[in-house]
Amino acid sequence: MEPVRLHSQTQELGTGLQVRRLLPARDVRAVGPFVFFDHIGPADFQPGLGMDVGAHPHIGLATVTYLFDGAILHRDSLGSVREIRPGEVNWMSAGRGIAHSERTPPAQRAAGHRLHGIQTWMALPLSAEESAPQFVHVGAEALPCLEMHGVQLRVVVGDAFGLQSPVPVHSRTLYIAAEMPFGSSIELPLDHVERAVYVASGSLSVDGDPLDTGEMLVLANKPVRLRALEKTQTILFGGDPLDLGAENTPQQPRHMRWNFVSSQQARIDAAVAAWQRQDRQAFGAVPDETEYLRYP
Repeated sequence: MEPVRLHSQTQELGTGLQVRRLLPARDVRAVGPFVFFDHIGPADFQPGLGMDVGAHPHIGLATVTYLFDGAILHRDSLGSVREIRPGEVNWMSAGRGIAHSERTPPAQRAAGHRLHGIQTWMALPLSAEESAPQFVHVGAEALPCLEMHGVQLRVVVGDAFGLQSPVPVHSRTLYIAAEMPFGSSIELPLDHVERAVYVASGSLSVDGDPLDTGEMLVLANKPVRLRALEKTQTILFGGDPLDLGAENTPQQPRHMRWNFVSSQQARIDAAVAAWQRQDRQAFGAVPDETEYLRYP
């Protein structure tokens, strides 16, 4: 496989908040289990303003939220109410169905703040598509970290460099947040079947080829060396493709529509219909939430 370079597409996510969307893309539908990749901000909110994403549903995927700056208040139909702050992880496995909202916490909204982070979706393997929904928050102190050649590495999800994140993934996963000072370099070994690198700020080179802020490179099947061309924040991610069959081909390609992911198109159709009729049995109600997003 040759490397594939992806350029972000800007999307509006409420008043004053833009995201850079990388996955899914025309040329790359997934990297390992990751089927969706959004770079949130950085956005500077004046006092009284903030992120407001009302209650919306998911099936067949797990959301992973990781912040560089700011805070987000998560509420879901399991009754979870939790703020996430920089260096922490919110993991929500939707399984057969869940609803949640994401908003700026009251203290940050009142004071004004900067919001900057990454949100990804991981498709669930066939064995977990209809599992019970689950929410897990992992504090920054619980995530394994190491320094290599001046590069600060945090294992957000999955395993890397002999370390294992406590986030309860359903399949082999790579997700590292790396802080790279100018001139530092690191080799990313061939420990996972599929891998990609995304530059959240700064710039770096991948085996000598430059990669700038907002760009992603889906890597070839070989070890690569990353070198920071300035102070850089980057995300290294990927893992094993889901449910591999003969000759390492996926047994069931995933379908995606709005906030739903499934191996079966009929299951997505049923989820859309359930949300349109506001079926609380299918997704539950989000505590203290009155705004429910409509299916577009």
